[in-house]
Amino acid sequence: MNRRERQRGLLRKMGVDVWTLRGGGVEVAGAEQAVQVEGGESTPPEAPVGDAAQPAQPDESPQSLARVEQAVSVCRKCELHQTRTNTVFGCGDPEANWLFIGEAPGHNEDLQGQPFVGRAGKLLDMMIAALGMKREQVFIANVLKCRPPDNRDPLPGEIEQCEPYLHQQLALIKPKVIVALGRVSAQSLLKTTTPLGKLRNQTHHYGNQKIPLIATYHPAYLLRSPGQKAAAWEDLWQAREIVEGL
Repeated sequence: MNRRERQRGLLRKMGVDVWTLRGGGVEVAGAEQAVQVEGGESTPPEAPVGDAAQPAQPDESPQSLARVEQAVSVCRKCELHQTRTNTVFGCGDPEANWLFIGEAPGHNEDLQGQPFVGRAGKLLDMMIAALGMKREQVFIANVLKCRPPDNRDPLPGEIEQCEPYLHQQLALIKPKVIVALGRVSAQSLLKTTTPLGKLRNQTHHYGNQKIPLIATYHPAYLLRSPGQKAAAWEDLWQAREIVEGL
């Protein structure tokens, strides 16, 4: 049985009907293709591709993640605190093997204080379901914890100010794999301006802990470019093989 057949067999066993074979590849299909897109992406300062800086090592008592979330809720390090409704710390299993990292909260996320609750979030839930998991079994976060006004691109200074919170999340959760959702997330974590297309199809490693990192397309991008959903599935399968290998 080849890789493609194993993929399709896995999806059939999971009862997921949103991935179909088209033009020789696996692609997401269904109502989510009609969903509109929210959010945008930006490019952080240029640097060579390589391992990101070692995350800070906070106190790792059982309440540490909660304390980081409390710190985020009152953060005033950048001007985004002036326009936010809620901070969006992240959600999911604090001991998850999978950590999905997006760009920044959108309108719905800002209102609810939860990541990926908008229409693009529904597609992310379907992608997670196709892997045989629920949202509660992974951890989902963003590079920024506050929504940029009008969903504009994050500024380099905003990314820099918010980065320590993400480092603390990574140090505490200790995921087996990081899935960087979109160009901003991948470039921020890897400290590069290399296009996302060139960051895909390879395994990167984050920090001195060498956490495997897979870069893939943001769900919002997939909604406006459904032809890339087959490629996104290949990225997720690569991440799955890393987790299973570990």
